[in-house]
Amino acid sequence: MNVREAVLQSIDDAQASFLEQGPSLVERAAKTAAAAAADAEGVDRDARFPYKAFEIAREQKLLGVMIPVEYGGFGASIYDVTDICYTLGRACASTAMIYAMHQTKVACVVRHGHGIPWMETMMRRVARDQWLLASSTTEGQNGGNIRASAAAVDHAGDTVSLVRDATVISYGAEADGLVTIARRATEAAASDQVLLALAKDDYSLKRTLGWETLGMRGTCSTGFELKVDCPSDRVFPESYDKIHAQTMTPFAHLCWSSAWAGIAAAAVTRAQAFVRKAARGAGGQMPPAAAHFTAAKMSLAKLRALIAANVDAFARAEHDERALSSLDFQSSITLLKVQASELAVETVMHAMRTTGLSGYRNDGEFTMGRHLRDVLSSPIMINNDRILANAATSTLMSGVPASLRD
Repeated sequence: MNVREAVLQSIDDAQASFLEQGPSLVERAAKTAAAAAADAEGVDRDARFPYKAFEIAREQKLLGVMIPVEYGGFGASIYDVTDICYTLGRACASTAMIYAMHQTKVACVVRHGHGIPWMETMMRRVARDQWLLASSTTEGQNGGNIRASAAAVDHAGDTVSLVRDATVISYGAEADGLVTIARRATEAAASDQVLLALAKDDYSLKRTLGWETLGMRGTCSTGFELKVDCPSDRVFPESYDKIHAQTMTPFAHLCWSSAWAGIAAAAVTRAQAFVRKAARGAGGQMPPAAAHFTAAKMSLAKLRALIAANVDAFARAEHDERALSSLDFQSSITLLKVQASELAVETVMHAMRTTGLSGYRNDGEFTMGRHLRDVLSSPIMINNDRILANAATSTLMSGVPASLRD
């Protein structure tokens, strides 16, 4: 029995019974993807939040799939969540990325909030009311370095306050809650951080930057001044470095990569349709760029295999703190983001070269413009150069496998 089969088999009877009351997660994701696909062009053109997709996602209870059954959710696994990200990515990149970021925040609450009344309340609200959680990790001039914070939490009795120059909060204006990082206290070092899980009433947002971008336009990742004034129980007791290693990074990189793979798959599907139509019109003769379609299929296969291997690795270790903290796991899950983003771009480029001018055009059935613009965000989102530079020391310390199965 492989890891995926073992994990799926381990889903308890309560979850199975709960899902029997309605459509499967696959069916729920398909309905949401259909709504996302129908609105994708408008979302991209107008740089607006994908309201229609998330209306259906809420109806299908997809925002709370990972919430444990005892708190009203489906208790979905990492396999379920990444599959949904992939399905949505094939339909609308912005919808998929918003969903991926939301589930990363939900994972932090689920995996580190048990036994904390406020965090358990938030779990119930995500499941029952389908709260959408936004993420505020980018700050000021830190360039995406989320392991160093400028803003600090100010403690006053049973309340805390925070003022943060949040240069990017994706879909912040549309969210029902927010998860953000800050220094533990005013005297703390930049790397001594805590995570806060906030309801909409706990903070205010003042827009400071717009979002006029090449791609991922529907994520509405504008900048805000974030002001927080809330009860102190919104702060996770565990330090952020632990949450970052065990949950934030694995879920972010697995979910983002799955969304990017979905974009790549959509481009390959379009390229395949082009080749088939061209071959039929030429009496079975392949078009000149058909070799690029083969390269696109191969690149997509490598991308999917890479993600699947990392999902399996996380599934094996997700309840083992020592394994999650190991040098090999941390290196692999960190570099997944780099490898997946580069492969996704490569795949879409091969698909576009397959279609030639038909893909280059914005007004035809084989257009690749939106897919290419969206996927080009992937190497930039927490810049790959930063990740590679930061990973240099750890990868140098990691051993070289002695065999294929080590």
